[in-house]
Amino acid sequence: MKRLKFNYIALAAALLFSSSCANQLDLYSHSAMAPEAVTEGDLPALRIGMYNNMQNDPGVHNFILFDLLGGDLQTSANTSPINLITSLLSPLNSVVSRGWNGYYSSLYQVNNVIDICNKQEASAIRNKTLGEAYYFRALNYYNLVTRWGDVPLLPENTLEKPFRTAKAEVWGFIEQNLTEAAKLLTTADSYYYVSADAITALQARVYLAQGKKAQAAEAAEKLITSGKYALDSFEKIFRKQANSEIIFSFENLSEESSINISDLFYSYAHPNKGQGNYRITDKTVNLFSGTDKRRNMTIINIAGTECVNKYPSGQTGRDPVIISRIAEMYLISAEAQGLQSGLGRLNQLRNYRGLPNANPASEADFLDAVLAERQLELLGENFRYYDLVRTGKAISSLGILNYQTLLPIPGSELQRNSNLTPNPGY
Repeated sequence: MKRLKFNYIALAAALLFSSSCANQLDLYSHSAMAPEAVTEGDLPALRIGMYNNMQNDPGVHNFILFDLLGGDLQTSANTSPINLITSLLSPLNSVVSRGWNGYYSSLYQVNNVIDICNKQEASAIRNKTLGEAYYFRALNYYNLVTRWGDVPLLPENTLEKPFRTAKAEVWGFIEQNLTEAAKLLTTADSYYYVSADAITALQARVYLAQGKKAQAAEAAEKLITSGKYALDSFEKIFRKQANSEIIFSFENLSEESSINISDLFYSYAHPNKGQGNYRITDKTVNLFSGTDKRRNMTIINIAGTECVNKYPSGQTGRDPVIISRIAEMYLISAEAQGLQSGLGRLNQLRNYRGLPNANPASEADFLDAVLAERQLELLGENFRYYDLVRTGKAISSLGILNYQTLLPIPGSELQRNSNLTPNPGY
């Protein structure tokens, strides 16, 4: 994607502006242009604005929140993961409220785009923009339902104060939007734009989260066997080199972008500097064997501190943020197919990364092996906490309480909207 700067014309700013993230659920922009006034020539600017909002509104921490809650990270050598987890799982925590507000803020913009596109005659740019908007709406709701469970479902922007919707209905809405997106999108100019394959990758993830294993495996295998993707080296994937792994990624080049993950991971002793807010635990570091080809691109020791190394820019720039890549599809296919049919996919990935075959003796052992591989493969990519939650292992693995398998509804939102109810336990 080209540099996303906020200079794409005043029209897009008017269309996409909302005055506050604090009460997105009952906000309608007073500066928004009427959808019927938008022409086909305005759609490229509208589209770029939508990508910007999807990247920036949730805030940097929400691109790694499942890592922060997943037990692999701590804030300093003298703390433990449970301290970090407990501090984040508070209705008053700013990361939690930024995520809630950010997802609904970007949803507001996406709903605007869908409304505008549905009033336009069909054309190549209209169909592309509309298809991307459906995908983004599905991605937003995936992020919401996996964090908070029942969440307000807003198929269109409203002035009403909404109630929470049962998560089963939210999952159905996600699937519906991905189906609509698939009708409109084919290939993309690069993996920095949404394609039909990006839709399939998200469908695989969504099916697995719901326990729809046959559909998850089918979607993952469609990408694995397409001939368009192949496992590749971490040096290429995480150093912005041409590679065969990435399916969709945010390029994250805007000077105004708030997504600077490496600044949170690298310590100030790194040549590119960083705040070093989060370090990898010794326990997690020791999970990587000496033959694991992923280790050096995943972990770097900076003046005695083990840091996540997948985002290399520190304070000097912005790195791409990968949303989907083919290795995840291998792991989805393996988990969804189970021991007898899925072990081959798991071992293909392990062998490519320099590891010997795994030989689990039972379905329970196989699931543990897949989760362990996901932990190594996807560290720093926003998966671990929800992997443990969706498989029923979060409480025993992390030492959290039953209610902490969901995030708290932000206290500020509960105050503004009396129709919202808190998650139990908070």
